[in-house]
Amino acid sequence: MSLIEARDVSIGWDDRVLVEHASFAVETGEIFGILGRSGSGKSTLMRAFVGLSPVRSGEILVLGQPPRLVGERPAYGVMFQQGALFGSMTVGANVALALQRWTALPRDAIAAIVRAKLALVGLAGTEQQMPATLSGGQRKRAAIARALVLEPPLLFLDEPSSGLDPITSAELDRLIETLARTLGLTVVLVTHELGSITAIIDRCIVLDRDSRSILAAGTPSELMASREPHVDHFFHRTPEAA
Repeated sequence: MSLIEARDVSIGWDDRVLVEHASFAVETGEIFGILGRSGSGKSTLMRAFVGLSPVRSGEILVLGQPPRLVGERPAYGVMFQQGALFGSMTVGANVALALQRWTALPRDAIAAIVRAKLALVGLAGTEQQMPATLSGGQRKRAAIARALVLEPPLLFLDEPSSGLDPITSAELDRLIETLARTLGLTVVLVTHELGSITAIIDRCIVLDRDSRSILAAGTPSELMASREPHVDHFFHRTPEAA
């Protein structure tokens, strides 16, 4: 079953078109990667999936419906670049936000869920800390806990490993894969980190900023063997000719 369908979708900002006529599907239970060079439209496409950016044309279906508008209870969890935690609130308060907004649970039940979600991502006991006291990797983990707090079946992660050292990045990849497999999540992962791509992604698409299209689709191993020049340069970290 496809949890996400993109049908002939075009996206962009103002007069700039980033992706044109893109069609693909994300299947239940897979870790799906949206790859490409900087400026290829990866994050903008993810924002379209979660209802934060309109499409220019075409249709997006998420869980069988058009993306929910801001102000409705979300049917999926989202981790934005750099975590996007509220710096003036404790870690626990950040994670509790969606429960306070969308449920009628009593305070002690919310506190228990927050503790459980933070423990799930390896941050037990950090409820009273401020985001500024956490490392970069810990802030990403806290953002994932916040994304999971309503127990969605679908999780969007925007550049989760960006800016992290190789060991922390690998640990975060392992956490994402473990959560996906044990909780039965479908994960859409925006990234250009080769380590993450080869370690945890089941299937992916590669966006091309020059042709404004999906350049290739398949498993990471299939794309690494591709002879398409732009795909080859991306996966083997070689510069393109001027």
